[in-house]
Amino acid sequence: MNHEHQTMEGDLRLMRIWLKSSKSIYNRIVEDVKSHGLTLDHFSVLELLYNKGPQHIQTISDKLMIPSGSITYVVNKLEGKDLVYKEQEETNKRFWKVCLTDQGEALFQEIFPKHLKIIEQIFQPLDDNQKVELAELMKIVGLHVHEDK
Repeated sequence: MNHEHQTMEGDLRLMRIWLKSSKSIYNRIVEDVKSHGLTLDHFSVLELLYNKGPQHIQTISDKLMIPSGSITYVVNKLEGKDLVYKEQEETNKRFWKVCLTDQGEALFQEIFPKHLKIIEQIFQPLDDNQKVELAELMKIVGLHVHEDK
């Protein structure tokens, strides 16, 4: 077997492992979020608002990579559950800021520690150095793919 073929086989194996691992992690996270009656998009919006404070709808869309048409739907669903509310900007009436309600903050304070435990369990087999190395390697690949477009 020549070197080029071995490299290709290794790359294909790595991709299969990466995809399978990513899917397993994703499914575990979705399972946890669903156990709290939320979708992953709902949870992501709540987490962003909880950690970063009120955000414009477009900023939420950009940061979470949720298409602008979908983010309005997600925010409206959260608003219907009394977890967020929208405030119109005084200076520019076209812009809306999304804020957590007291109920949304209370829910997130209850579920976020449990969610962190799930994440801790996912990465439990790795020591701290391996976690740092994995993060750096994933960043290198992600940036390379982004630049390659």
